[in-house]
Amino acid sequence: MKKSLVLAMAMALGVTASAYAANPFSDVPAGHWAYDSISKLAAAGVIEGYGDDTFRGDRLMTRYEMAQIVAKAMAKGANVDKLAAEFADELDALGVRVAALEKKSDNVKITGQFRYRYRIQTNREADGSKQKTHDIRSRLWFTGTVNKNWNYVGMIENTQDLTDYDGEDNNTYFQRAYLQGRLGGAKVTAGRYHESLIGGDSDVYENRIDGIKVQYGKKVRLMGWYGKMARLATATSPGPWPGDSKSWGAHVGFDLGKSADLFVGYDQLENRNDAKRKIFDVGANVKFGDVKATALYLHGKNGGTAVDRATDNKNGWSLQLAYKGAQAAKPGSWGLLAKYYDLGNLTYVAPGTDPSKGAFLPTGNGTNGGFRGFRVSADYAVAKNMVTRLSYFDLKNKEGNKNKAKTFYGELIVTF
Repeated sequence: MKKSLVLAMAMALGVTASAYAANPFSDVPAGHWAYDSISKLAAAGVIEGYGDDTFRGDRLMTRYEMAQIVAKAMAKGANVDKLAAEFADELDALGVRVAALEKKSDNVKITGQFRYRYRIQTNREADGSKQKTHDIRSRLWFTGTVNKNWNYVGMIENTQDLTDYDGEDNNTYFQRAYLQGRLGGAKVTAGRYHESLIGGDSDVYENRIDGIKVQYGKKVRLMGWYGKMARLATATSPGPWPGDSKSWGAHVGFDLGKSADLFVGYDQLENRNDAKRKIFDVGANVKFGDVKATALYLHGKNGGTAVDRATDNKNGWSLQLAYKGAQAAKPGSWGLLAKYYDLGNLTYVAPGTDPSKGAFLPTGNGTNGGFRGFRVSADYAVAKNMVTRLSYFDLKNKEGNKNKAKTFYGELIVTF
């Protein structure tokens, strides 16, 4: 056994210079440099020597013999991850579950995202005014292994508004905290998690939900959720909002071969005044080589609200075409996207076109009846884990003042 290996193994088990039980090996004298370490390893049952009470430190061990020592050290709680990886095949033959032990030694993983965003919007108030905003958003995800079937995920977020001239940064929020794992064949998410409801651009809702979601199946995919739409931590507008009380949804999707699938769903969003918004959706995804088309039809219905029903639009639809797409792990990859919206105000709550996500929606003073318009986007991976995206939105109110909102949106997203 090499000197460095003896010391490393002994340190992993907490060897100090203290005296231990008598050394059981006749060929390791008390004055030997490794006497204390070998004594400790023998006392812990990590090394056993040979049947004639010798250690034979000058003899080269086989990989199998070394794997036996590593397995015993792991059983004693020693942190020997590199050795476990090196002798993974031999440990597997011994029945030692290396993967599980490696996860235990690195129980919490941290990943992150940095985003710089710049936006210009015009004509939101139909007076030709122009507004510029730019900000920096930082996110950190913490994923902790509970057991082989469950993880805990938490996320904190800070956004620094670079157009905020008072010199103060925005607050940091604990945005997400949930458990995710499997019960039988079903995938379960429970806690405060992010949800994207329906369509190629989350036409109904894209934000956090406090609740539970269950997903099951591959070719036929079932999804059900129960909870409430979590309001943005920075929201200042008073409620009640659709979905801020007990709400639920049920969705099913199924494949039609390798290049097409259909989906259908129903969501009932209840607010604190017991008013219920009911949204039905049906749509399809179709692939043509590198092009993916997504078509969606929505129908919404209000229950018990006091809004002016003359301007409520119950129906909506959207059509999206996407070509390829930038992948953070593949520098040089790129993509294009075009989408047309015609959404009635009863068919969405906080869609992907929400100002916090991209575009400025046109104002309507409560009588906009929804919006229609288009979006075009292009993204490109300039380097590994660095993606740029440019988008242009041209949207207008369907009813009332017919105001328009044109938004240019650029961002750089860095993941690590």
